[in-house]
Amino acid sequence: MNRQKRKEYRFYAMLAGMFLLIAGAYCLDGDFTSENDQNAADVSATQPEYVPAVKLYAGIFTKLDGEEYAVIKKNKDILVAAANRGYYDETDVYSFLQGPKSWGEGRAWSGEWSNQYVRGNYFGNFGCGLCCMANIYSTFSDHTCSPWDMFLYARETSGYTPTKKIGAIGWGDMKTVMRKCGFDAELYTKPQTYEAFREQIKTAKSAIVLVSSHDDNTYWKKTGGHYVNICLYKEETDEVFLADPADPDGNRNYIPLRYVYDALKTVSKYQYLVVDGYSEEQNQWKQDGIDEAWVAP
Repeated sequence: MNRQKRKEYRFYAMLAGMFLLIAGAYCLDGDFTSENDQNAADVSATQPEYVPAVKLYAGIFTKLDGEEYAVIKKNKDILVAAANRGYYDETDVYSFLQGPKSWGEGRAWSGEWSNQYVRGNYFGNFGCGLCCMANIYSTFSDHTCSPWDMFLYARETSGYTPTKKIGAIGWGDMKTVMRKCGFDAELYTKPQTYEAFREQIKTAKSAIVLVSSHDDNTYWKKTGGHYVNICLYKEETDEVFLADPADPDGNRNYIPLRYVYDALKTVSKYQYLVVDGYSEEQNQWKQDGIDEAWVAP
């Protein structure tokens, strides 16, 4: 099954899951009892008519009456977590590679963008953050883009200006671009405790993290700073799914989340960007399709 079809199935699965959760909440709260019906009738006799509300959950507009809205509001955290995380798996995650060696070897997820030359620097030397951004866009929206597409869009819509010395995109420009792409994106510094970091990652759609072997070299070796994607936290093993643009062998593996926390680059102003949601209506780009030659999985 191709990725677009899987996205469609995830959409319908999410709808079904939300309806099941709502139905379960009704049963647990006893909202079908005659006593509650009588209470509702008594309240309606003394209060003005409730105007239906429209709320957005994970990109879905639903018209709700007062009773339904109360149930959803009460179970909002469960619903949002399910919508954000429960209906995709690692086969749906994009994980582009940045380097020319991977492209030369014909590795899956590599592409000709690695040889693009920008102001004295090759994309393969600085494109890790842009690969991570393209991963998120292609995984969670109904569209696809290449890392090079993301580079061009970042140049157009943010203050991103790569140089020979510094080619990597910075945190502020990354956040600006992701928001223009329709994502609820926020920047964070390293929490004081691992437990606080874990709780945040558990409920996120995805995160772009900046790691450095100077902070911890248990997993990443000899890197002063490198952007990677993490998502799909597994509570039973305390691991996350890793998309590493610079490591074709380590790409698309589960690793302990603790490795990520320990290696967060603390000399940076921020250490990670969290994506919690996506809105098609807020997507100002809607780029769809990859024109560059690449090795699709």
